[in-house]
Amino acid sequence: MIDLYTWTTPNGRKVSILLEELGVPYAAHAIDITKDEQFAPDFLKIAPNNRIPAIVDHDTGIQMMETGAIMMYLADKYGQFQCDGDEYWRMVEWLMWQMGGLGPMLGQTHHFVKYNKGKSAYAEERYSAEALRLYGVLDRRLEGRDYIAGIGRGMYSIADMACWPWVSRFEWQEVDLNAFPNVKDWYLRIAARPAVQAGYSVPKFTTDVPMP
Repeated sequence: MIDLYTWTTPNGRKVSILLEELGVPYAAHAIDITKDEQFAPDFLKIAPNNRIPAIVDHDTGIQMMETGAIMMYLADKYGQFQCDGDEYWRMVEWLMWQMGGLGPMLGQTHHFVKYNKGKSAYAEERYSAEALRLYGVLDRRLEGRDYIAGIGRGMYSIADMACWPWVSRFEWQEVDLNAFPNVKDWYLRIAARPAVQAGYSVPKFTTDVPMP
């Protein structure tokens, strides 16, 4: 049994989508970051960096923070959604790309373009341009592919699950997915999966999955 401590953010949804795809028992516990619940002492014992999500695996006694580490741990534990051979490292490469680039930069776009529009034209221009650059990188990667990593047209893996929730906020980023047709096709392909739709509404329903 796994306890998932999470909220309705792209980072939180990465892990809830993976857990739904795995079909394993888990209990979701809401950590409302709008009420600073991530600073509660009990949560800090699990996630010292005061960021969601975090897990406690009661099968192994392992507790873990950081989405990349959590996703690699779960994929390895259950032997699913990870590529084989050399493609394993391609999957890890794109997982790290999400963690080091796509997530942080789109997060800054949300901060300046959605929540603080008009406060800094420089920041809005900088992060909007970087968002478009990153979408372009992903669009080129997906040329002739169904998924980010894996041989041939690729296989659905934790690399896709890590990137997809950030792209699901394309409206917040003021990005037109029609300008990135490979990303759009990939996004819709994943959005149609029942486990993705279920994981999107953990720990609570906010909106339907956005559709371009």
